[in-house]
Amino acid sequence: MTRRSMTVGRDRFIVGPWHERPDIAYLSVAPSVHTLTNPNSVVRCVQSLLESGYNGAVTAALRGNDAHVFASAGFDERERLLVLRHDLDDLVDLDPEHATLIRRARRRDRPAVLAVDDRAFESFWSLGEDGLSEALTATASVRFRVLETTGVRGYAVTGRSGEIGYLQRLAVDPEATARGFGTALVLDSLHWLKRRRGRNMFVNTQQSNAPALALYQRLGFRVIDEHLTVMQWPAR
Repeated sequence: MTRRSMTVGRDRFIVGPWHERPDIAYLSVAPSVHTLTNPNSVVRCVQSLLESGYNGAVTAALRGNDAHVFASAGFDERERLLVLRHDLDDLVDLDPEHATLIRRARRRDRPAVLAVDDRAFESFWSLGEDGLSEALTATASVRFRVLETTGVRGYAVTGRSGEIGYLQRLAVDPEATARGFGTALVLDSLHWLKRRRGRNMFVNTQQSNAPALALYQRLGFRVIDEHLTVMQWPAR
């Protein structure tokens, strides 16, 4: 079962299995011309999911207003994510040796990419096929790169909307850490956005993910006064 759109009144959601689990639903707010304000829409969406056989739900990373509406509908905070911004000033050059290891990802790379993702993240945060497809279609312009030595050792998905870029996903095989691969993939994304006259790049990460936070800050990202929240239902 793949993710699909669900309309409840004026509100539209994206729903589907959470990491292909048949009992837990993934739930996000679809792009819309108006702001989500009605908790009853969320409640009705959950009721529909229950009727479809799910017994719980986990949301995408939500911004402040959406998280507040979900909380009013009975959802609980599962994880808070820091948001970081890079202004693309004084970019570090990408090491030529690492640059030769980065290439455009192909469809046949997806199994290897998802295997790296599974090893790089605990199961709750692993992306899955649906999550990867969503990341690749979230913006009109996207850059999907793998870093390859003896097989795929890391990958990055970067999106662009106008002057704003988003590092949608970054993963490096745990067996290939401390070799500069994460740095190379991030710099590749930053330079790509700057070549396209981008102004800012954003990325989010768990507060508890100290290695990722250190990497981003070392490369010039700064934590901003905003956060995202992953919610879950039933509340713990």
